[in-house]
Amino acid sequence: MEPVTRRNVLILGGVSAAALVGGGLLVWSEVQRGEPEPPATTPATGPSPTATPPEEDTGTLAEPEVLESSGGLLALTLTAALTDVVVAGRQVRALTFNGSLPGPTLRVRPGDRIALTFRSELDAPTNLHTHGLVVSPEGNSDNVFVMIEPGAGFDYEYELGGDHPPGVFWYHPHHHGNSAEQLFAGLYGAIIVDDEEPIPSTRERLLIISDIAFDGAEVHVASAGERTLGREGDLVMVNGQVGATLAAKPGERERWRIVNACSSRYLRLHLDGQRMQLLGVDAGRYAEPRDVDEIVLTPGNRADVMVTAAEGTSVLQTLPFDRGGMGMFGSPPSATTGADLLTLNVAGAPALALSFAVPLPTTRDLRTEQMSGARTITLAMGPGGGGGGLSFTIDGREFDHERIDAEVAHGALEEWTIVNSSPMDHPFHLHVWPMQLVEVAGQPVDHVDWRDVVPVPARSRTVVRIAFEGLTGKAVYHCHILDHEDNGMMGTIRTA
Repeated sequence: MEPVTRRNVLILGGVSAAALVGGGLLVWSEVQRGEPEPPATTPATGPSPTATPPEEDTGTLAEPEVLESSGGLLALTLTAALTDVVVAGRQVRALTFNGSLPGPTLRVRPGDRIALTFRSELDAPTNLHTHGLVVSPEGNSDNVFVMIEPGAGFDYEYELGGDHPPGVFWYHPHHHGNSAEQLFAGLYGAIIVDDEEPIPSTRERLLIISDIAFDGAEVHVASAGERTLGREGDLVMVNGQVGATLAAKPGERERWRIVNACSSRYLRLHLDGQRMQLLGVDAGRYAEPRDVDEIVLTPGNRADVMVTAAEGTSVLQTLPFDRGGMGMFGSPPSATTGADLLTLNVAGAPALALSFAVPLPTTRDLRTEQMSGARTITLAMGPGGGGGGLSFTIDGREFDHERIDAEVAHGALEEWTIVNSSPMDHPFHLHVWPMQLVEVAGQPVDHVDWRDVVPVPARSRTVVRIAFEGLTGKAVYHCHILDHEDNGMMGTIRTA
């Protein structure tokens, strides 16, 4: 392991400068705050001091049920409800979609239509956001202004364009004020948009990483201080399991689609002894695979990774990541504590090597195009919130669903500078219009990098470019530490 201030990590978060070494991508991260690094096997600490120490889920990692489109249509019913489930060997109650944790995986192709009947058996208002899908934000599509009351339902319909990018996306609730609580309690699932031509691999795996905490059998209710920092759980799960295993043969090449479904936790992923090649982040696809030692995913990010198996036993870990702190509230547990996620056992007769031909992307590079506009978006935390607490603002204002914060003409090409004036990192998410990452904390991005959640480190700025084409309507942008969004760090954008 490299010293704390010089580590091999892809620039997905933090202040970084890249250098090419030995044909792979090596990125040194200079973390000004410092990131203490305990032994990698230290279990995560959580918000509940009375929580029972986690036990392991024995057995092979399971994947959620897959619901696949046929003839251009995926029709399904999705029910949100409080359900008895087993987590880390304990019978507990969590929120689930269709009774499972995570919910079912929706698998579609570009040009498909998703007809989704949503039913709520919750005791609070909710709705559904199809995170990362390039679909209309209006009507009964990806409309986060819809409110589904307890016991009610709603018919969603999503039309994917024929040129919709392939990749892994996900869905979760997005009713303002309830987003963090409902996601943390278990409401999330994956969406996969298939490649036109499959990328050769021995097998594909879906890894949805989330965290949770329980007080007895009930999901832990975050305190005001935990909401200020962004709640984190003492259990870090993969597909709802703790300590599961995977098996492979030497030489096998697996495609791992990884989702960070945590409400606040950054994932700093490390898989010792195995070769990881990153194909892209979110729906972006790099021009060529990048060899990486670590991958940092902000909440909401996804990674498309090829893992070439080498004989032996390896543990997928999330290592400590310091995303800052807030005065008397201190720092989140993950600043000093990591967790083991799963164990990969590689043994047996070596497998035949597969050709590894990844179709070259035809991704547009907005750095070569003339912008038609520019604006600055400022994320801030400070005194002045309701009841004398903290305020969470964008451009000095807390979210108001009746206010339009940004008007953009359809067809505009804009450069946004996202300023973070606070002492905590804020991952920035824009709905339905992807962003091209241009600069992070003064460091230019030297390759084409498209994503829908971008890192904005504490007391720094991030520059992105956006093509407001193809879709019109009213959507939102916000911090994807969902407690911060629920507390007001969100704005409304309208394109017409």
